[in-house]
Amino acid sequence: MTHTAFRLFDAALMRPALLDAFKKLDPRVQWRNPVMFVVYVGSILTTGLSAQALLAQGHSDGDASAGFVVAIALWLWFTVLFANFAEALAEGRSKAQAASLRDLKKQTWAKKLEAPRSDANWHPIESTTLRKGDLIMVQAGDVVPADGEVVEGVASVDESAITGESAPVIRESGGDFSAVTGGTRVLSDWVMVRVSVNPGETFVDRMIAMVESAKRQKTPNEIALTILLVALTIVFLVVTVTLLPFSAFGVSVAQSGSPASITVLVALLVCLIPTTIAGLLSAIGVAGMSRMMQANVIATSGRAVEAAGDVDVLLMDKTGTITLGNRQASEFIPAPGVRKADLAEVAQLASLADETPEGRSVVVLAKQQFDLRGRDLQALGASFVHFSAQTRMSGVDLGERQIRKGAAEAIRRHVAEQGGHFPSAVDAAVEAVSHKGGTPLVVADGARVLGVVELKDIVKGGIKERFAELRRMGIKTVMITGDSRLTAAAIAAEAGVDDFLAEATPEMKLSLIRQYQGEGKLVAMTGDGTNDAPALAQADVAVAMNSGTQAAKEASNMVDLDSNPTKLIEVVETGKQMLMTRGSLTTFSIANDVAKYFAIVPAAFVSTYPQLSALNVMALTSPTSAVLSAVIFNALIIVFLIPLALKGVPYRALGAAMLLRRNLLIYGLGGVLVPFVGIKVIDVLLTAIGMV
Repeated sequence: MTHTAFRLFDAALMRPALLDAFKKLDPRVQWRNPVMFVVYVGSILTTGLSAQALLAQGHSDGDASAGFVVAIALWLWFTVLFANFAEALAEGRSKAQAASLRDLKKQTWAKKLEAPRSDANWHPIESTTLRKGDLIMVQAGDVVPADGEVVEGVASVDESAITGESAPVIRESGGDFSAVTGGTRVLSDWVMVRVSVNPGETFVDRMIAMVESAKRQKTPNEIALTILLVALTIVFLVVTVTLLPFSAFGVSVAQSGSPASITVLVALLVCLIPTTIAGLLSAIGVAGMSRMMQANVIATSGRAVEAAGDVDVLLMDKTGTITLGNRQASEFIPAPGVRKADLAEVAQLASLADETPEGRSVVVLAKQQFDLRGRDLQALGASFVHFSAQTRMSGVDLGERQIRKGAAEAIRRHVAEQGGHFPSAVDAAVEAVSHKGGTPLVVADGARVLGVVELKDIVKGGIKERFAELRRMGIKTVMITGDSRLTAAAIAAEAGVDDFLAEATPEMKLSLIRQYQGEGKLVAMTGDGTNDAPALAQADVAVAMNSGTQAAKEASNMVDLDSNPTKLIEVVETGKQMLMTRGSLTTFSIANDVAKYFAIVPAAFVSTYPQLSALNVMALTSPTSAVLSAVIFNALIIVFLIPLALKGVPYRALGAAMLLRRNLLIYGLGGVLVPFVGIKVIDVLLTAIGMV
């Protein structure tokens, strides 16, 4: 796997993240986060007050001691650094993933062909000199030197360096499985490959660029949340600024006490503005892309990940997504007077030389149901008849005996030529199988029709439950297929999708997406063919298969390295997890203010208004201890929440109302209670060590 699941606090990530945390103290960097910029300015202000207090060797900021002002300044800087560290750690994980991808870009040698023939001479050249259109030979044991399309041959390829999957895959010319990726290894046979990219444009190059793009533009929801946080900060800033003259006025009226110091007011401001979520907001966005990488999906932007969390409609191909990909033999339906075991035996004989997945499934079904094993057909003088588009039949000749299987009309003609007749019961069986969405294969032994083998799309195990889970989340599932409406309806009912589009063309897919978007819905789609490219480009979340065509990849905003179409469901879950994480931490951060209010407001103004001591419900030791404890808690809580920001809130398929209640119960109530406990513990520790 190119991107291991890096441990959260790996030493290799911690050291550069700590260094980057200090580098991010640059005002040009800090300004990007307005809330933390306020903390940054407060840190500078209290640092100046600390220097003044130390030089004056006394109480230069009201009644605040030099030690208290220095401690507040240090913990405000820690608050800024901890927020920087969270962002740097998230970015560091993406950089580490990019570094592991670069390991694939080792210099390799290519066997460039002198002519477009597999038997042509070749000469070795460095892979970096290959150009688009060059033809290369890749043999067993060779590393594929560049991205390309197989134009001749078939080979087993180890793609674990790209996808992390240990099972080799087959790559052959034609179809949707002709693409090979530079850095993979051919295990058996050979392929002739036409290079599809120039140096610097390989898939690995694009992966590195996409991973490194984790420093992305803010998404719409993130911008909206930032505006909310800035608005709250402005409100608290105005309130705090007005408290200084208000406090001074109270002292002049009471003729006793002392006004709140600037240091205490800065501490109050920092504790009341939403520093927790502001400090973790960027880390949450970067980590969302990183979690997508851990699922073997590369997102071109955080915007795509977030859009996945808001998806309303999922469009999925039937073949390979909802079904296994190839039709499988599911039932033997004998003609009147024929035993099912005899039909199975003859159907197996007709399929022994059939290397298609359908043919192999007939052999397997006969073996499973009747324990029919292979036999020495060479000793019987067998002559196999391979399928052709003209005859639409295949089979085997055993001496004078002609065994055939194929389409109903083809077998009807064959039997008529042999002087036999086609039973009406077999006609009825053919029609019944077709109405169920299956494919009927008729089997004949000479002039005698033995019955029908039903081929059907096998719906993947557990897929119906997953669609039900998506339905609970309020997401509509739509199956897209080129099959007839009859076949599509049968598969849709079995799979449990909400709707389907049959006999789909590229224009119909594009029109359907635009229709849903016109209704204000966000649409996600998966695809792998060039004919999917227009629809993928239109979809809000477009996931292309790594095994798919270049056009599909370029039209998408995500690439699934595993080429697993059902990954779209994981993509949606990851997007929702990122949104849930942001919402949960926002709830927690705002709820924190309730406890900090009870800690710091009485402490800040108790000397002016002694009656405020009644609000000291935590029984904190002293005003100084209360303010310092609140500031320390405000800084440390960011550190404790970094793992949650990077890993994400555990995902659960719940409705919006249920999620809101759960969010308020866990993170709202928790956000109120945790600071009460944390501030009190810090107060006790500060008192115990004599710092206050």
